[in-house]
Amino acid sequence: MRQVGYPSYKTTKSPWLASIPEHWEEKRLKDVATYNDESLDEKTDPDFEIEYVDISSVSLTHGIEKTELLAFEKAPSRARRKVRHGDVIVSTVRTYLKAIAPIKNPPHNMVVSTGFAVIRPRPSLDARFAGYMLQSNGFVGDVVANSVGVSYPAINASDLARLPFAEPPLPEQRIISDFLDHKTAQIDALIAKKQALLEKLAEQRTALISQAVTKGLDPSVPMRDSGVEWLGEIPAHWKMSKLRFVINNIEQGWSPQCHNQPADEDQWGVLKVGCVNGEEFNPYENKALPEDLEPRERYEIQSGDILVSRANTKELLGSAALVKTTRSKLLLCDKLYRIKPSDKVDPSYLLRFLRSSIARYQYEKDATGTSGSMQNIGQDTIKNLFLPLPPRLEQISIAQALEHEYAKSLMIETKISTVIQRLQEYRAALITNAVTGKIDVRDFRLPTTTEQKELAHG
Repeated sequence: MRQVGYPSYKTTKSPWLASIPEHWEEKRLKDVATYNDESLDEKTDPDFEIEYVDISSVSLTHGIEKTELLAFEKAPSRARRKVRHGDVIVSTVRTYLKAIAPIKNPPHNMVVSTGFAVIRPRPSLDARFAGYMLQSNGFVGDVVANSVGVSYPAINASDLARLPFAEPPLPEQRIISDFLDHKTAQIDALIAKKQALLEKLAEQRTALISQAVTKGLDPSVPMRDSGVEWLGEIPAHWKMSKLRFVINNIEQGWSPQCHNQPADEDQWGVLKVGCVNGEEFNPYENKALPEDLEPRERYEIQSGDILVSRANTKELLGSAALVKTTRSKLLLCDKLYRIKPSDKVDPSYLLRFLRSSIARYQYEKDATGTSGSMQNIGQDTIKNLFLPLPPRLEQISIAQALEHEYAKSLMIETKISTVIQRLQEYRAALITNAVTGKIDVRDFRLPTTTEQKELAHG
């Protein structure tokens, strides 16, 4: 279907709407929807189980990504807003996160944070159209622009309700929603395929690392039993060690109350645990130390340090990075271990081992913590990691080979990630253009089952 504009437009008072089709109406959100209609009463049964949605669990592209089951008496005081099918939740705090999602067939006990405004369409507003409009670039930008505060921007629900809203006739809203349902599903399917490729590449890289640090690079060398039942065989000329015997020191740092923003180059900063989440150490993941606090300089990061996440989510627990170069005045936090390798082990080889599934198996086996969102590994777990140890020159060769393979993999991942980003941008632009009337989709009709099969088979 060729997408063209409407025959005529009229100018609006809203900068982001600019103009809308002549027969559409310019309104405010409160004219087409209500907000925050229902809340849990303070007299709710303490044992009543709610399915809670927090702001951190919602994203603009994926909607509600997770929920948490909690008894009412143990739920946060902000767990109060009730939702129904057809509602749209819009974050009114930390609005830069763009936590906005339509509610589709929720369980009867779903409750969202009071940090959301729960928008409920009136009869003249199609719920799907409302969801798309509230997720459009223009409306999201208007929410952010009207938020108050620097580090914790927020907007009152009443101010949110006064933001501009374009309302086509109801039958047209439904056609636009059908069009966007169909098109975004196609785009989302393409994105999912690309993301599956990224996951496969990551799995292959993990398998390659684990193979290299347990079997080496030469498949023809003689093998012997490692003496560790779950590890199996290692090259006959390798040794088995524990990490404690190849490091000079391991320590965790200091986490005072810091500012929310990163430190300037001439300021002291305390690293955040996220500094080790990527392939490379990220020194910009830090928080500025308050000027009235004396820095504990013994925790200053040095080149050659290996940093390991000791407290994190299950997926990120044990994330590790080698500090190759760094700025001065960055301090180790208490959620990170700093490992100082001895001359018995090449730092790059040790890093690859710490990122292998072999090390991860040992982390997860000994991790503590009852929370599903945060796990911990103790120093003894790190010190007692079973470590296959080749001769040092072979360690260097393995590390270099893995670095080369990673560079090739990174090129492929970068290309795929660029495609995903462009698809996401196209998706967002398509939604914005459709709900503001920049394209006319009134002649769109959902393809029949036969047509869909024909398209699927080319």
